Amino acid sequence: MTPQATRGAPVLLLLGLLLALYLLAPFAASVPFLFDADWHGADLAGILSATLVSVAAATTSTLLVTLGGVPLGFLLARADRARPRALFWRGIGLGVQLPLALPPLSSGVLLLFLIGYASPLGRLSGGRLTDSFVGIVLAEAFVSAPFLIVAARSAFRSLDPALLDVAATLGHAPAIVFRRVALPLCARGILAGAVLAWLRGFGEFGATAMVAYHPYSLPVFTYLAFGTEGLPAMLPVIAPTLLAALAALALLLGLERARPSWAVPAPADPAPLAAAPAGAAAGPAPALILRAGRQLDGFALAVEWRSTARRLAVLGASGSGKTMTLRVLAGLEPGAVRIGARDLGCLPPQERPLAYVPQSFGLFPHLPVGRQIAFAADSDPTLARHWSERLGLDALSGRRPDALSLGQQQRVALARALSRRDTRLLLLDEPFSALDATLRRRLGRDLLALQAETGLRTILVTHDPEEAMLLADELLLLDRGRVLQSGPVAALFARPVSEQAARLLGAVATARGVAIGPDRIAIGADVALRVSGAPLRPGPVGWAVRPYQLRVGPEGDYPATLLERGDAFDGQRRLRIRLGDAELDALADPDCPRPGLCRVSIDPEAIQVWSAG
Repeated sequence: MTPQATRGAPVLLLLGLLLALYLLAPFAASVPFLFDADWHGADLAGILSATLVSVAAATTSTLLVTLGGVPLGFLLARADRARPRALFWRGIGLGVQLPLALPPLSSGVLLLFLIGYASPLGRLSGGRLTDSFVGIVLAEAFVSAPFLIVAARSAFRSLDPALLDVAATLGHAPAIVFRRVALPLCARGILAGAVLAWLRGFGEFGATAMVAYHPYSLPVFTYLAFGTEGLPAMLPVIAPTLLAALAALALLLGLERARPSWAVPAPADPAPLAAAPAGAAAGPAPALILRAGRQLDGFALAVEWRSTARRLAVLGASGSGKTMTLRVLAGLEPGAVRIGARDLGCLPPQERPLAYVPQSFGLFPHLPVGRQIAFAADSDPTLARHWSERLGLDALSGRRPDALSLGQQQRVALARALSRRDTRLLLLDEPFSALDATLRRRLGRDLLALQAETGLRTILVTHDPEEAMLLADELLLLDRGRVLQSGPVAALFARPVSEQAARLLGAVATARGVAIGPDRIAIGADVALRVSGAPLRPGPVGWAVRPYQLRVGPEGDYPATLLERGDAFDGQRRLRIRLGDAELDALADPDCPRPGLCRVSIDPEAIQVWSAG
């Protein structure tokens, strides 16, 4: 704690204890009257009857409220992210909480307008909706429903939306996603809301007295007893209320303390995958055609893309629209998608032949590994067993996600995706972003082996150009929602369309020159670089080369000047070199020359060139 927080702690403690004292004081004040109460003269039959009525009515109203309140809480939570309908749902959310702000007697008056003797519903029912057990249930449901709705909405709002998206892309309809994912993960919060709603209904007096004075509920019976017998007779009457409240609060405490204890020490990651067998499909795939356009606050996405490659990557900086593009392909955002002759744009996500692996892997916290892998609606048991064994997950089948390392979580997500019968497209959103460098390289090689083994078309979203070079044959470069460039990896790396594209492709330091031939760039008075690739047009160009691709040695092709020689680290030195008019970084062995004149070599294929005219 900060010094300011420490100094303020006694004040906070005092304020909290004062309120706690006030809330507990009435219970303490009743203790001396326990022995003075008329326990033998109490109307035990009336108390028992009123208690049973209140328990039955509170239970019935809570069941009814739960039946509609849980779906409503789910819809309200989901609507918080649905901007076009936000105003409508905001009104619904506000309206269903109004009973919280109303005095109970006012709630009863409003209900009489709806179900009283003179109302259309009252006349239609012959007056059976008031002064009856049904009336008690309706009154308690009206005043207690907001407690459950608010609790359910809060529970569903805290749910990671990626889990619902993944379940949909694994072939499950919305109702199944709700039942198998949302409901189990939010059950404790919903049950806590149901307990609060039961307590509110059990103790309701005002609305009940207005709508259904008979049969007596326990609060109404308590009021009558106080009016006829006075305070000494009240302890036997309120005893059932106290017992019911204590039981419900004990249940709440149990829910709070019953946190799932799934985590156990994560075992080491399984061994790297063996090399993929030969013979996997490597030829062109059916043409993938994508058109996506979204307009959000401060951001616009406009993407058109066509490719027949099997290994694709979407490369861009954070906020460029990469993930949104992937979500369009998955059917989680609107857009036109076609694969060959098949139009996917009109299909919901659960009907598309694909599997989606979000950045967080999207594993369901309540399911063990075995059930995760078999979760898809069209999961093939044979494929599930194959990929579980192939990815080294057999020994982990009983573990839940929080007992797995990040590498194991990624393998589970891949096994689940590959276990679908009809998967034609594997969508991977930044699959290595949460991993350290060593594990990232290892799992990248694993994914490369899986690509070769399955022949599946994969689309990888990444901000790392090295991942894109390793795992993709074609690239889509995005910048602020717009396509900068698309095409084969080698072509884009050799000829980025602009300096911005070159930087996205990994160029750190850029330089200027003049194309003086189809494969020559003049970068100074006496230096003309030789480049490969498509012939250059004469004129100003930009160019870049990575530090590890520039070699210093006495047999180098170009004269240069070594300006700085850094300290040796990890078997290399970082150098600063002037080549023509450009100053570049380079990496060299620790025993490289000292500052002064030197010579350098650059592979022509390593030089990126773009028009600067």
